[in-house]
Amino acid sequence: MSDQNPHIPVLLQPILTHLAPISGVWLDGTLGAGGYARELLRAGVDQLIGVDRDPLALDMARDWGAEFGDRLRLVQGNFAQLDEHAGQPLDGVVLDLGVSSMQLDLPERGFSFGKDGPLDMRMSQSGPLARDIVNGASEETLADILFHYGEERASRRIARAILRARTDAPIERTGQLAQIVAGCLPRPKPGQSNPATRSFQGLRIAVNAEFDALIDGLEAAERALKPGGKLAVVSFHSLEDRVVKRFLAQRAGQGGGGNRFLPEAPQTTARFTLIEKKGVSADSAELAANPRARSARLRMAIRTDAAPGPSDRSALGLPRISEV
Repeated sequence: MSDQNPHIPVLLQPILTHLAPISGVWLDGTLGAGGYARELLRAGVDQLIGVDRDPLALDMARDWGAEFGDRLRLVQGNFAQLDEHAGQPLDGVVLDLGVSSMQLDLPERGFSFGKDGPLDMRMSQSGPLARDIVNGASEETLADILFHYGEERASRRIARAILRARTDAPIERTGQLAQIVAGCLPRPKPGQSNPATRSFQGLRIAVNAEFDALIDGLEAAERALKPGGKLAVVSFHSLEDRVVKRFLAQRAGQGGGGNRFLPEAPQTTARFTLIEKKGVSADSAELAANPRARSARLRMAIRTDAAPGPSDRSALGLPRISEV
């Protein structure tokens, strides 16, 4: 991805506005193509620690990061351990969740249903592949992945179709899987997303254990941030946003979560102060310039001086899948 076709960081301006002044040591736990990292450095960060589990992101950063010299420090790793990767107290943490545009643009990474490639989906380029789940998981587990992680209502129909198809031959390509999913769903109307969108999301989350990493990363940010340190989290689907929202409400001492499915969480010591309690979405100008911002939601908080501690994960509404 060149500077002539740059990654546009979503909801960047609200981050720079609400969390000003931008200074000190920040960590970008989802470096990707470097959209946030570059703008934070230009905004006045003294040092930016760029963390990504994808070695390609770090290879790319060595080129664009040259202009920043030793103000940019690169670390290959999962943001779930961001406090260990930082090795020092932080003034700010930014997390841009989900798959990056860089990964979607490369068919050989296997994230895109629109570009045929090997059924991979590994952000770290190591460990089990998506095709291992597609060809090895039980019908029940596949259906649960698609339903709980992808919010796919036709999950059981799609899981049955996958099992039928793989009895003839292994499902090895993204194009094969996208075709199987499309055959289970109505043809999309103009403006609707590709039928495979939710199924691919669910598989990607399962392959990369994204919800475990998310909670671990939020807890790690709480440990790493100084009093007054700033946290910004951008999510792109309702499952992620729900978890981030509940985590920050809980850590802000607000309790919450009470409904017929979850008991109300008790009030706790406030370890964060919330900014824009309802979150921030893209305005019309950003949507016109960057359609990717359509589903994005930004949540921000400021670290208090209360000691960090474990969160109550049972109150966060985390989807759980067996056998993965």
